[in-house]
Formats: sequence, structure tokens, C-alpha cells
Amino acid sequence: MEFGVDSIPFFSFINNLTVFAQQLDGLNEKMLHVRTNAKSADTIMGRQFDLEKRCWNKFMEVFKDDLFRPLVLLLENHGILTERIREELRYGEEYWALERKLCYALISNKEIRIQDVMRAIHLKSFDYRVLNLLLYQLRGQKVNDLHMEFLSASEFLVEVSDDLFDYEDDVLENSFNILRMFVSVYGASVASTMLAKTITEAEERYEHLLTMLDPKLSLNYQRRCEEATKEGGKKLGNSFGTWNIPSVIADEDSYRINFSNSKSPMLSQN
Repeated sequence: MEFGVDSIPFFSFINNLTVFAQQLDGLNEKMLHVRTNAKSADTIMGRQFDLEKRCWNKFMEVFKDDLFRPLVLLLENHGILTERIREELRYGEEYWALERKLCYALISNKEIRIQDVMRAIHLKSFDYRVLNLLLYQLRGQKVNDLHMEFLSASEFLVEVSDDLFDYEDDVLENSFNILRMFVSVYGASVASTMLAKTITEAEERYEHLLTMLDPKLSLNYQRRCEEATKEGGKKLGNSFGTWNIPSVIADEDSYRINFSNSKSPMLSQN
């Protein structure tokens, strides 16, 4: 069977790989949501539901296994598995472990280290890096380290933009979100300022790497980014003023309880 970059099986494989990664990421986030629900249940009802416990135990069993073993075997079978791809898959498992660690710390009011936060946000785009590395393999080309470094800088800004867009939802779901983490590390009063500083530094690195690319490639990439930004309805620019950093939520427990109460007909009528 043909399995090259222009073949139908390749596009089917890429689609399945993307879905597989999204399912694992969703499962990891579901684990965090279960723990948040349990904590809210303790606060409101004074007890934790058995269903939450069973869900939590089931999820933990899944994440004890070698998550990417089926994918690794498939890539080995097609002769396109490299050590660098293995490394990125390990980074994916590290990200999910960090996400659980950080989000549990948040709802437990435990200390969070900024080093763990920054490590997590940089690891978060591991699936994109895996896809890029697979493209190099399928095209029979050597990995361009400059391109990968540039894409890493771009991915960081995209992840931050997504986190800002999803901030309130991530608080409700207890998902990893860089603004949530900055509020915990720096406090509600200065979290936005510190994040703006981080964004500015990341943009400077991005712009520097952009100048190192082939001019034609650089222009095409910028055009595609502008198209994607318009398609997504998000505002992403080169200064703090063009970023939409939402108002921080200082008390997440109260925010979740109030949101839950607003959705409960019985509670909202009282």
C-alpha cells in the first residue's frame, strides 16, 4: 500500500492520528473535571458521589498504561518512527502529567511553580510537532531545526491565545490555562501584567526567528496566520494592546459554585 505524503492512506492516517491525540487530551481533561465536580460536591452537599470516585479510578487506570504504544507500533511498521518522534510522544505524556499536577494543586490551594507552568505550556503543542516530524519522514527530508524552532515559537503564542479565549471555560472545567496558573503564582492583581510581559518576550523571539526564514516562506506563513486568525475570530497581534486578556477570576471555587447555581432551576428560584 502506498503511504506517501500525496497518498489517500496518508491523509486518513493523519486524520486518525489527530483524532487519537484529541481523544487522549479530552480524557485527561475529563479526569480533571471529575475531580472539580467532586470538590464542588463536597462544598455544596458535604459528600463525594460514588460515581465520581469510580470515574476517577477508571481514568487513572487508562493513564497508567503506555498511551502511545499502538501509535508507536504503527509508525514502526511503516518505517517512519524516529527517536525524535518518540521524544515528542514522551513530552505529550509529560504534559498531561503536568496538567494533572498543576490543576490538582489549584483546586487544593497548593503552591504552583512557575517553572512547571512554563514547561507545560511549551510541551502542550507536542502533537503538532509530531505531525511536522512525520511530514519530514514521509517526504524523505532532513528535519530543518530552524523551522522547528520557529514553529515552536509560533505554537507558544497560539496556545496562549487559545487559553485567553477559553479562560472562563477552563476555570469551570479545571483545565490547564496559563492565565489561571499566573493568577495562582503571582496573584490576581499582577497576573495579567506578568502574562503580558511573557507574551511580549515570546513575540520578540517569534519576530527574530521569522527574519531568519526564507523571505518567501516567511511571507506565506504570515499570510496564512492572518487567514487563520480571521477564520477563528480571534485577535492576535504584536503588542499587549491587541491581546484580549480577560478579567481574572480570583476565587475560582466561588465562580464555579455561582455558575452551577445559576444553571440549577431549583437553586435559582430560591
